[in-house]
Amino acid sequence: MLRIAVPNKGSLSEPAVAMLREAGYKQRRDGRELVLADPENDVEFFFLRPRDVAVYVGSGTVDAGITGRDLLLDSGADAVEHLPLGFARSTFRFAAPAGTLTDVAQIAGRRVASSYTTLVARHLAEQGVEPEAIVHLDGAVESSVQLGVADVIADVVETGTTLRAAGLEVFGEPILRSEAVLIRRAGGAEPAGLHVLTRRLQGVLTAREYVLMDFDVRNDLVDAAVAVTPGFESPTVSPLHDRDWSAVRVLVPRKEMNRIMDALYDVGARGILVTAVLASRL
Repeated sequence: MLRIAVPNKGSLSEPAVAMLREAGYKQRRDGRELVLADPENDVEFFFLRPRDVAVYVGSGTVDAGITGRDLLLDSGADAVEHLPLGFARSTFRFAAPAGTLTDVAQIAGRRVASSYTTLVARHLAEQGVEPEAIVHLDGAVESSVQLGVADVIADVVETGTTLRAAGLEVFGEPILRSEAVLIRRAGGAEPAGLHVLTRRLQGVLTAREYVLMDFDVRNDLVDAAVAVTPGFESPTVSPLHDRDWSAVRVLVPRKEMNRIMDALYDVGARGILVTAVLASRL
């Protein structure tokens, strides 16, 4: 039975549970459940603190897990990224009082506060920058400068509103661009059943990213229409009762569907319909 660690709370938890449910797995209904068996799919879920997921995967206690790329790299665990999952995206950056610092090299000799001290220490070492100290804080990192605990912070930045409210601004290149990832233990053979989980999650990602588009087009315009919608591999083209026309079915990126519909209409396609994809195996 494949053992999978899932975040039990925080911004990773609900999207992870939703993705697993879309992939056909049983999921808990009570937030107090810590272990959930899904014998029908030959898996068992363990609901853990997001920061602990990589540790349990790296130790081999569980076979795979969902966590943030930032948490994985900060953990130092013997685990590796297996599949990016496309949600909980964030950027990890340095910030300092507005107008004071412009380059990471200026961090040398200064105190840096962060909840991700391992990740920060590794990044600064790679840049050849030696800070005075790296201060570990579990929360409210943006307040540390005003309180005199640090000169610089390193934190997850989404809109930057919280930083600006604290009189801080980001500087330098991002330390890391993070998102939710499926992880497994580093080295050794891939756990039995992980390929099924991977394929199912890839199917969910495809279903979220693409839509199915159907349209009718005159035979002499099929090539022009297909040039607009080349598809994931190749469109399906079928003859209609009127032999001068064909029906075309193709996968197109969801975010581009309206632009593609406009382009197809201009080419001469008609009866253009879009259908959501619930699941896929490609």
